[in-house]
Amino acid sequence: MSDPVREDGLYPMRLQRFLARAGVASRRGAERLMTAGRVRVNGEVVTELGSKVDPASDVVSVDGIECHILERPCYLMLYKPAGYVTTMSDPQGRHTVAELVPTDRFPGLFPVGRLDMDTTGLLLFTTNGNVGQELLHPSRHVEKHYVALVSGTPSAHDLERLRRGVMLEDGPASPAGATLLAKDDPLYSVVAPHGAGRTGGGEPNAVVGLTIHEGRKHQVKKMMQAVGHKVLRLHRDAFGPLSLTGVDEGSWRELTPQEVAAIEKICAGHAGDQGEDD
Repeated sequence: MSDPVREDGLYPMRLQRFLARAGVASRRGAERLMTAGRVRVNGEVVTELGSKVDPASDVVSVDGIECHILERPCYLMLYKPAGYVTTMSDPQGRHTVAELVPTDRFPGLFPVGRLDMDTTGLLLFTTNGNVGQELLHPSRHVEKHYVALVSGTPSAHDLERLRRGVMLEDGPASPAGATLLAKDDPLYSVVAPHGAGRTGGGEPNAVVGLTIHEGRKHQVKKMMQAVGHKVLRLHRDAFGPLSLTGVDEGSWRELTPQEVAAIEKICAGHAGDQGEDD
């Protein structure tokens, strides 16, 4: 029997669910934090996964930082510039995307997936741990669109190989959308503002648009290398139903209600408050 919902909209809930709603991590990630002894309730370390907390009276902290459930999850997009690591902290002291988003205003904010340090473009942030996990799950097939400046000009055969799926070191990549972009395409100048240029051997470079739904490390770079073309610059302009509009490089904006609805629709029935266990 479930616990009754009080007038404040809260109720005793499993600790891992509380942590997910507070934006600390997905429920699975919260379980790992608990078993690692990093979670305290009212000052006491709690490692038992079935433990419950009352959000109205219990004080929950992770690594000494108190966690709170927001009235509603936050969703925002960042136009990530090059030179920033996609992490909220970096032991090596490098610049991180945490410097570019309002973590003081939205505690528990974290990036959904990651972009390489030298990659620019759309990076989604949320405080909803379950939605973040669902968007990255392979079964969701959430598409990401990239624009790549590559060495040389891919042939029709190269593009067809990408569309059929190329073999990578860690296994075959799923078929991808692949097109050559014309110079008058608005996205062309994002990665080639002064033209595509030429390779060392004098062969003209090109700009390729790629659509993938997997999230393997360095996937776009490895796919292009597999067909003989090195990625020189990489930019992501779309993530699922989101397009990088209305935000300047290095800046962020909250998602519109329509964008939030589109994101949550993808995860409907699987994330958020759809039950204790997932």
